[in-house]
Amino acid sequence: MTLTESKIDWASLTAVDKAAVIEILLASLSSGSLGIKKTPGVCGGDACVGNTRIPVWSLVCDRRLGASDGIILESFPDLTAADLVNAWAYADAYPEEIEQAIKENDEVMEESEVY
Repeated sequence: MTLTESKIDWASLTAVDKAAVIEILLASLSSGSLGIKKTPGVCGGDACVGNTRIPVWSLVCDRRLGASDGIILESFPDLTAADLVNAWAYADAYPEEIEQAIKENDEVMEESEVY
């Protein structure tokens, strides 16, 4: 398959399938990128980057507050650019899940401010 043929095929993929393709490509390029994981009992089961406790929704919030990828990588020295690509692809593929996690975190924060 040529690159041109691939571009045509990729255009027809769903967001979830595109995220899967990105993860496969990253794994082949980065020699072991750990992708995004959901582990029961870790960060409430939210999607986290690799084997970290950094939730994808938290990185999305950082970005919405104006943090560039460079600033995020400086703030989290254990993250790589590939980790952020995985996080952004996951967030794009599962926007409802990310929005729900942000909403739930905001509610917890509001409750803790009351006391």
